[in-house]
Amino acid sequence: MDRFKKVYRQGTIEVVEIWVDTETGVNYLFHRNGNASGLTPLLDKNGKPVVSSELSHK
Repeated sequence: MDRFKKVYRQGTIEVVEIWVDTETGVNYLFHRNGNASGLTPLLDKNGKPVVSSELSHK
C-alpha cells in the first residue's frame, strides 16, 4: 500500500491530485468531479511521462 504517494491535491468538489509510483517514479494525474473520475500518466511537453527520480526506490 506504500507504492503510491499523493504529492499534490487541489479542490474539494472538483479534485485534482498528483500521485507518484514510488517504484518507477512515474507521476499520475487524478481528476474527480462529482461521481466522475479519471487517472492518467502526467506527460511533459514532449509527450513523455513525468518521472520523479527522487521518490523512486530504483
